[in-house]
Formats: sequence, structure tokens, C-alpha cells
Amino acid sequence: MQVRLLAITPNPEKIIEQAGRTCYQSYASATRDSESNFIRRIITNGHHSVLEHAYVTFRITGVSRTLTHQLVRHRLCSFSQRSQRYVNEASFNYVMPQPIADNPQTYRLFEKFMSEAKDVHRKLQQLSIKNEDARFVLPNAVQTEIVLSANFRELRHVFCVRCHKRAQYEIRCCCLTMLRIMKEEAPTVFEDFVIDEETSTAQTPFPS
Repeated sequence: MQVRLLAITPNPEKIIEQAGRTCYQSYASATRDSESNFIRRIITNGHHSVLEHAYVTFRITGVSRTLTHQLVRHRLCSFSQRSQRYVNEASFNYVMPQPIADNPQTYRLFEKFMSEAKDVHRKLQQLSIKNEDARFVLPNAVQTEIVLSANFRELRHVFCVRCHKRAQYEIRCCCLTMLRIMKEEAPTVFEDFVIDEETSTAQTPFPS
């Protein structure tokens, strides 16, 4: 799995402060370093709409379709994903969950199924079935890549849901990686998310 930052609003926390001060007409209170305290207050007070003025874009690769099926449920984000219609998946790579990989019996069963799916997909193509129809036999484990864009308010919601200990492990790892990046890029906006490296989870504020 790889998560790469593609783009982010320049000076995002200062942009958020400028937008928020428009609501209160408090421009005179702004200083060179006043954005952090301002953002802490608006988050505490639940004035989260001003976080929508800052955006970020990530490229996520080497993950399963299972992960992306979960991720695209966050409908306020924007997504562009590798197409199984236009890309030939005849030699697809796949993601194996660790609990399956750790058990010799389930490992063999999983590997056998992946091999069979790949073989059936290839044979359908050889029989002149187009990718758009042959892809119906592809499993959720197939590796994919996706580009995600989101405003900071929606991203906080994604992290609240997907960095939680009850989230499925793969998507949790993906979102924790994004969270680590955002804590560097916009530290005040995401400082109330506390990452527990031992359990690979985050203590998340709620509501977002």
C-alpha cells in the first residue's frame, strides 16, 4: 500500500482562518500566527463548515477493491479509480488479508481461488468477451489504485469512521497514513486525533 499526497490548498490553516473571520467580521484580530487558536475555537464550538475551504488530494495504490468499495461510500469526496473496463486485468495482483495469510489452510484456499479467477477471466477474454463483461469474475481482492480529493471537514469525518478500532484493518491503515500526513500539513485541524501506534488505531473526536 502506498498513499501519496498530490496536492493541498496552500497555507490551508490561514485560508480557514480568513474564511471563518468573514463570518464574525473579526479581521482586526488576525495576526501572523493567530490561525491555530482560531481553528481550535471553531472546532470546539462546532463551526466546522469553514474547514470546507481547504482541500487535499491523495493517490492511493496497492490496495484492494474491498477497500475502495468502502472508501467511495464517503460521497462528499471526489474519486477517480483504475478502470477494470479499460485496463486489462488478465494478470491482476491481489491483496490477501493477514488472518488468511497466517493460516496455511486458508492461505492455500485463497491462493487456489485467485488462480481460478485469473484463469476464468483470461479464458473469457480468449473467447472474445470484452473486459467490461469479463471483469464480472474478478474478486474484491484485486489490487487497484484511486485518487481521492476531499475538503478538510469531510476528511475529519472519514478519519473518525475509518481510523477507529472497529474499522476493517486495510482501510484503517490507509486512513491512518493519510491522517499522519495531514497532521504534518495542517496540524491544528487534526491535532485532536491521537494515533496509537501500538494498536494501529486513532482516538477520534466525535462528532466531526
